[in-house]
Amino acid sequence: MSAGIGKLAKPAVHADPKAAAPLKEIPDILVDPRTSKRYMRGRFLGKGGFAKCYEITDLDTKEVFAGKVVPKSMLLKPHQKEKMSMEITIHKSLENPHVVGFHGFFEDDDFVYVVLEICRRRSLLELHKRRKAVTEPEARYYMRQMIQGCQYLHNNRVIHRDLKLGNLFLSDDMEVKIGDFGLATKIEFDGERKKTLCGTPNYIAPEILCKKGHSFEVDIWSLGCILYTLLVGKPPFETSCLKDTYLRIKKNEYMIPRHINPVAASLIKRMLNADPTLRPTIGDLLSDEFFTSGYIPLRLPTTCLTVPPRFSIAPSSLESDHRKPLTAINRGTDSPVEKVEKMDQKEPQLKDESETADCYLSDLLKQLANFNATKPSERAVIRQEEAEDPACVPIFWISKWVDYSDKYGLGYQLCDNSVGVLFNDSTRLIMYDDGDRLQYIDRNSEESYLRVRSYPSMLTKKITLLKYFRNYMSEHLLKAGANITPRDGDELARLPYLRHWFRTKSAIVLHLSNGTVQINFFQDHTKLILCPLMAAVTYIDQKREFRTYRMAQIEQYGCCRELASRMRYARTMVEKLMACKSTVGRKPTAEVEHA
Repeated sequence: MSAGIGKLAKPAVHADPKAAAPLKEIPDILVDPRTSKRYMRGRFLGKGGFAKCYEITDLDTKEVFAGKVVPKSMLLKPHQKEKMSMEITIHKSLENPHVVGFHGFFEDDDFVYVVLEICRRRSLLELHKRRKAVTEPEARYYMRQMIQGCQYLHNNRVIHRDLKLGNLFLSDDMEVKIGDFGLATKIEFDGERKKTLCGTPNYIAPEILCKKGHSFEVDIWSLGCILYTLLVGKPPFETSCLKDTYLRIKKNEYMIPRHINPVAASLIKRMLNADPTLRPTIGDLLSDEFFTSGYIPLRLPTTCLTVPPRFSIAPSSLESDHRKPLTAINRGTDSPVEKVEKMDQKEPQLKDESETADCYLSDLLKQLANFNATKPSERAVIRQEEAEDPACVPIFWISKWVDYSDKYGLGYQLCDNSVGVLFNDSTRLIMYDDGDRLQYIDRNSEESYLRVRSYPSMLTKKITLLKYFRNYMSEHLLKAGANITPRDGDELARLPYLRHWFRTKSAIVLHLSNGTVQINFFQDHTKLILCPLMAAVTYIDQKREFRTYRMAQIEQYGCCRELASRMRYARTMVEKLMACKSTVGRKPTAEVEHA
């Protein structure tokens, strides 16, 4: 679903407000009248433009898809119908591992339904919001798959014209899938130049803005903007004013920070050449030195959605005793392995992450202050679904905990079944869900990676305690809320860890290294999971129903009194976290939470 623009000044599909009838309710069972195939409408996945997307299940095969639902009341004019028809015609003609799979379409009196491959890991836009800049190996991994998908499109004479992070989806296996063909077009003859003004401001090519006619080169420009955004953390031409952004694009005014690898900078400059004839073709890109000289992972773990990965040269390296993430990543060198000889070896990159997590607290405090100032509980809640944003669902949160800090520390389980302990000496130890891999964080927030079958004797007691916590939580505690399970299973995964915690009479407050703040309330077992990077809150109510909202959407649509009161409490807790972030909270008695 695209948030792109078709005429720059207004959406490409635009319903006449006077002609638009009230939106009908989407049925629970979607029926294809031509084939009698039936789908059960399930979880709301999100919305964009005039479409809403749901998880839908084929009632015969039980196969799960994404169902894009477009109200016919939004397709009243001929050009609107033609655009929808063109999107379907182009997309259904495509079949490639790096293009979102098209599985059919049908309609009833009120809606058009498009059945698509489901991409549960959302899009690169959500990854970008949580991570900002990514490492060079990750950028190569994502870019290579984008380029392969785009090369398939160009070989089939299709120009996407709206390549951007939000239209690049991720499968369960973290593979890139190009989606949303709402602005795509087909070249009918060699040399044809399209004249439609379309695209998304931060990614739109200058020849489109200057109305000179355009072709395949506009996709190369967009890919250049994407590579820049992945490495730098923001788009190259972005400003706070749309007019200024367009002016910068026309003048080709952007700056590549000095810390970016010169090889990467050179490729970006080639792709963002103001003259489209001087840009590399899609077939030229993968032979560039950026790809041929640098390390490209074969696959990435889902933990990359929220924390940077670590890298290993080959599967055999798993047998080594200790490993750390690369110090050289994004610093111009690309050796894919670093062997750690001492557990206290410095790791500057992780230090930066630790400091950044503290910065996110101030962002969260501002978000909560703005949220509470709008008094959202005094607004009428129109439709809860309108305020929900499943794209912001947290990747990691704490599903169980046990407080034994009178002797050892706080034990906890993450939603992927990995288990950690924040010890009283301010060190941390995490055991991955496979029961073998370990992640150790010392007092200085420096990380080491080990195996249960091979670790230094100095960690024997801590690993024994970790196993005790793990067994206790497995046997005595229920997992709270929904089960969000990342699928890792390889040597690249890093996990967020518990940085700080404290307890009050009403709740326990937990702060993870990826910026997430979680508040578990004792009396009714409700929970808040706050993500400053997404400016979002997940509320787990007394019925264990798990709903995620952007704070701005709640400000617009309102919320229940229970959530509003907990958000007021959250502001006070974040202030307290900021005041005591350099210490570890402790209680003198061993207590547990029974969810």
